[in-house]
Amino acid sequence: MKAVGVIVEYNPFHNGHKFHLDETKKKTNADCIIAVMSGNFLQRGEPALVSKWTRTKMALEAGVDIVIELPYAFATQKAENFANGAISLISALRCEEVCFGSESGTIEDFESTVSFMRNNQEAYDYFTQQYIKKGYSYPKAASLAYSTLSNVDTYVDLSKPNNILGYHYVKAIHDQKSSLKAKTIMRTSAGYHDEAFSHESIASATSIRKTLFSSEKSMDEIQNYLPISTSKWLLSYYQKNQLFHRWEEYFSLLKYKLLISTSSELANIYEAEEGIENRLLTYISESVSFQNFMEKIKTKRYTWTRLQRLCVHILTNTTKEQLKPINEKPVATYIRLLGMSQNGQSYLNQVKKEVELPIISKGTHFSDELFTLDWKAAQTYLAIFPEPLRSSLLRQEYATPPIRYNEKEQKYV
Repeated sequence: MKAVGVIVEYNPFHNGHKFHLDETKKKTNADCIIAVMSGNFLQRGEPALVSKWTRTKMALEAGVDIVIELPYAFATQKAENFANGAISLISALRCEEVCFGSESGTIEDFESTVSFMRNNQEAYDYFTQQYIKKGYSYPKAASLAYSTLSNVDTYVDLSKPNNILGYHYVKAIHDQKSSLKAKTIMRTSAGYHDEAFSHESIASATSIRKTLFSSEKSMDEIQNYLPISTSKWLLSYYQKNQLFHRWEEYFSLLKYKLLISTSSELANIYEAEEGIENRLLTYISESVSFQNFMEKIKTKRYTWTRLQRLCVHILTNTTKEQLKPINEKPVATYIRLLGMSQNGQSYLNQVKKEVELPIISKGTHFSDELFTLDWKAAQTYLAIFPEPLRSSLLRQEYATPPIRYNEKEQKYV
């Protein structure tokens, strides 16, 4: 069986994701699609809208064969480490190819860009630092440095969010000396950060979430942009838990954590650099909501995304020391299996003897430094629920076996 990997968040799964899946199958002739999916918290420093188990069901019913979790240590990191973790997992599961969406749509451009950057790394680093000194955030400084060095008509435009991730996927394949082949599919109709609907059936996850939180009739307004299965599971999750996860639900926890912390304690938290922790402490007392807090601490130098990631690490108490191993060797040490179709199970049975990383189906008896961060993330993600619901959901988190889906009969087994 030929397996192909995709790297996803599905927050939530929408028609654009379905298009990507279908095109991936056509473009690669895949027998098995493996999705590496972020868990409780996401790359932009946000809590996932619904649980990873609910998003796993959305994926399986849409045609994914195996869903594994991208550990917290990678899922809440900058693009480079995010990509390294995901690519290492796809390689470990013996996938032949990885297929990602991009604004470019041409894989040769990514290969050329990776080669160009390798040959100009010293100059790129120099210009990046020069732009940072001028007060730009690192992502903006990096984009400007790249534009200074290259002809953006010849290479990939690294100011685009999906191109940035795609570049790091291809770079990770080279850095890890993986046998993976990369392919890309051009994003259509809706941009990654688009906040408004501009197409009759394709919308960004950002615009879907914004609508979901802004209108009493939001479920009706987003129906055209979601597969039926996604709508079903979103409604089910809300009816059961009476909420969708967003930062405002966690603001009281963040405020409490900041109010009892000293500047020196916060300086040990991952992504707390250049004294930014002092800015957080200055404004937290007078802030009345997470949105209000972010508007106060946001500067030209610190992107909204980076500040959100820092806030996540403060909530989970993730320190620089804890993530030091990832920065030194950015590859996964285990595979957390969340769900699989019968086809996916057949593939796992075929390759499991070749897979060198431990495959974790339950977390109750597994010990690993990085896995401990996943446990802390789960505790944090579920802390907003009242008892006994919180304790019940926490038991499910690591005592529940992987979800098994019979795709032929369209039911869970």
